[in-house]
Amino acid sequence: MELTGVTRAAAATVTPTAQRLGWGELRFAPPLLPSERHGRRRRKAVVVVAAISEDVPRLASSGIKGGGAGERRPAPEKVALRAALTVRRKQKEDIKEAVAGHLDALWDMVGRNVVLELISTKIHPRTKKPMQSGRVSIKDWCQKRGARGDHVVYTAEFTVDADFGEPGAIAVANRHNREFFLESIVVEGGGLPCGPVHFACNSWVQSTRELPTKRVFFSNKPYLPSETPPGLRELREKELKDLRGDGTGVRKLSDRIYDYATYNDLGNPDRGKEFIRPILGGEKIPYPRRCRTGRPPTDTNMLAESRVEKPHPIYVPRDEAFEELKQGAFSSGRLRAVLHTLIPSLIASISAETHNFQGFHHIDNLYKEGLRLKLGLQEHLFQKIPLVQKIQESSEGMLRYDTPSILSKDKFAWLRDDEFARQAVAGINPVNIERLQVFPPASKLDPAIYGPPESSITETHIAGHLNGLTVQQAMDEAKLFIVDYHDAYLPFLDRINAIEGRKAYATRTIFFLTEAGTLKPIAIELSLPPAQPGEPGPSKVLTPPYDATSNWLWMLAKAHVSSNDAGVHQLVNHWLRTHATMEPFILAAHRHMSAMHPIFKLLHPHMRYTLEINALARQSLINADGVIESCFTPGPVSGEISAAYYRNHWRGVAVEDATQPHGVRLLIEDYPYANDGLLLWSAIRSWVESYVQLYYPDAGTVQCDLELQGWYHESIHVGHGDLRHAPWWPPLSTPADLASILTTLVWLASAQHAALNFGQYPLGGYVPNRPPLMRRLLPDLERDAAEYAAFLADPHRFFLNAMPGVLEATKFMAVVDTLSTHSPDEEYLGEGRDEGGVPWTADEAAVAAHGMFAADVRRAEETIERRNADHGRKNRCGAGVLPYELLAPSSPPGVTCRGVPNSISI
Repeated sequence: MELTGVTRAAAATVTPTAQRLGWGELRFAPPLLPSERHGRRRRKAVVVVAAISEDVPRLASSGIKGGGAGERRPAPEKVALRAALTVRRKQKEDIKEAVAGHLDALWDMVGRNVVLELISTKIHPRTKKPMQSGRVSIKDWCQKRGARGDHVVYTAEFTVDADFGEPGAIAVANRHNREFFLESIVVEGGGLPCGPVHFACNSWVQSTRELPTKRVFFSNKPYLPSETPPGLRELREKELKDLRGDGTGVRKLSDRIYDYATYNDLGNPDRGKEFIRPILGGEKIPYPRRCRTGRPPTDTNMLAESRVEKPHPIYVPRDEAFEELKQGAFSSGRLRAVLHTLIPSLIASISAETHNFQGFHHIDNLYKEGLRLKLGLQEHLFQKIPLVQKIQESSEGMLRYDTPSILSKDKFAWLRDDEFARQAVAGINPVNIERLQVFPPASKLDPAIYGPPESSITETHIAGHLNGLTVQQAMDEAKLFIVDYHDAYLPFLDRINAIEGRKAYATRTIFFLTEAGTLKPIAIELSLPPAQPGEPGPSKVLTPPYDATSNWLWMLAKAHVSSNDAGVHQLVNHWLRTHATMEPFILAAHRHMSAMHPIFKLLHPHMRYTLEINALARQSLINADGVIESCFTPGPVSGEISAAYYRNHWRGVAVEDATQPHGVRLLIEDYPYANDGLLLWSAIRSWVESYVQLYYPDAGTVQCDLELQGWYHESIHVGHGDLRHAPWWPPLSTPADLASILTTLVWLASAQHAALNFGQYPLGGYVPNRPPLMRRLLPDLERDAAEYAAFLADPHRFFLNAMPGVLEATKFMAVVDTLSTHSPDEEYLGEGRDEGGVPWTADEAAVAAHGMFAADVRRAEETIERRNADHGRKNRCGAGVLPYELLAPSSPPGVTCRGVPNSISI
């Protein structure tokens, strides 16, 4: 076999005269001929090129015989290796990016190229340093500049000593002017004892102008810290040190540093006192930590961090940012949101009117005729706004809202009590219902401030709705349930109700479990704070209606309950208990667990995009005057309500029961969220337990894993440091402890978030069904006789005027439409995990365990489909009843009301 320009015989003596040409290619001068040795004439260097196959020859040195003291020592054998790098290109480049790409290609031709270096798992016996290949450059970057497709494969060739061993890492130096996205690297050649070595990179490689140090990527072979090969130990520690940073400085968008900060960037005191918000995090207001950006403080408050307003990007570590497909889908959603809210905003500002909906048909027109007709506005008004006319003409398809699923099967279902109750177990927020165990319900707030703790609901109110049971009997038989928002809202109501256009109660709703297995609401309590501390506060108790007037009042009471529920859902169960709770665990994972760590590999798909979406939420959703404050009842106190819940536990309607398939018995048997959630919980738990057993046979291995312990300790003591002394944090001492903790985190990031997020528009996009805010209290003859008379005269108009106005409704709908959308690059629970075409792990046992998990997830989806066709399950099947699909794992892109992504990515 010939190596380009060099025969085997010549190759045998190549080492003594080997030359390395700077950061360029590795070249060898051929041996001197006898006639040349005295004159030292040079022959042109040639490039060593090796094929990728199992029979790539070693560069034999058998032609040199060892022997006496005066002879040269035989050169070590050489092997040729080739690396194939897959780089993902941007699908759309602007002119500036295209020019930069051409310049990089030109620079590459003159030697400013991409340079690689292999690092062995072995230590050099003489230097005691990791064995390295020497630096070589990608040789075909310039030639492939014009190649078509989203991915380009480049190659580089190495020659290493035969005893180099297994490549465990590869260093990459990008000497171009701009970053590139490196998806994967595969190194192969006949001299590798282990076969091809895979590197799942999935990372932006910055220019050395931006980041002078080389990027290091480890192979996909997992190692516990104690098992790290000698050649990788120092690199493993250095990489984690670099990711932690030193806690100082303003972060650049190209940085890869993970650190903590409090939520001190939600307000903007420089803009005015109405935009001041308390800092979330610290002794005063405990809260999880978020990713540190290092931005300077505001001018008027040294403790508040200055803001970065859209469209300017907010810092997250570079690899946490949305990839192009995701960014495109998110930007498209934001464009829809702008278009959906621009016209109502302009019209509201021009006409100086609130623009209430004039009838239910006007709400229906949101989904039919589009923006122009839906407002019932005159043509001459549009003629005053030429921009609106232009947008109407150019964006016709984007100006019409999709019909929410809640209207698709029964347009009037939302009016019924059974549907109101069904949504407590199969709706957007199915996690707040709990068994009623004390009657009357009692507050835990300070009675010296908020008055007597007992609820105003009495047995007289509900006795007629219990099918002949007493209240005590109904409780004993687990027939009574409650959704209780009394304590969550009461401390904030004075401030909420002082806001123009906001009115709210603190609500309690009691449900009775019927013989059919469905729930029915039997009492709603609407409470207001006392006029004086310690006095009883005003409270109304409403029960199912018996005439026209009580029917409208009951509808208004249900709307106030739904408004309370919408706020708790968004601020607590969705934002706090998934998004914000996960962020410290993600930060600590990157700071303390190497990419080689098997637990990092397990968690990696469940951390995707979360830091970016949380940063965008701080920028536009949960900030002062952001979408949440504008569209939801709590308004400026939203953050404080979220923080007040931070101390509380999850609630539920299950009891432990070893005889049941999942170890618990549901008190409401037909509970779609819990029924399907248990399927996915069990699948996740089995997968995690199987995976953990592969690496942790006993408690000692868990306790001695310094990276693992550092991750968990910092997650709690720093990331959730305000509650670090809480007694309910589970220990991390045994494999069972670890499996339980990981199961919970994977569940929160995948199934729990999906259940709370992807139904927001399909189930909440029809505002009367689930108003995010209310603008009127119930009419009261004693408080306002004129208002009560207006209610009696036109209850339909009173009800609509109590709902959000056109501007609030359309803004809310546009945003939840975006938040309910699956992007085209979504990665779903149980799907294949190969990253950039290379296996996510080299551990075949782990791959097999994940295959079993994927099969469990598919079976769960099949079970969910069967349940949705089972007429015995009345909360998910029946005339006009929506199937419950929020925990069905798979989904196409778009707003589908189903699909369980691996991570919190929207």
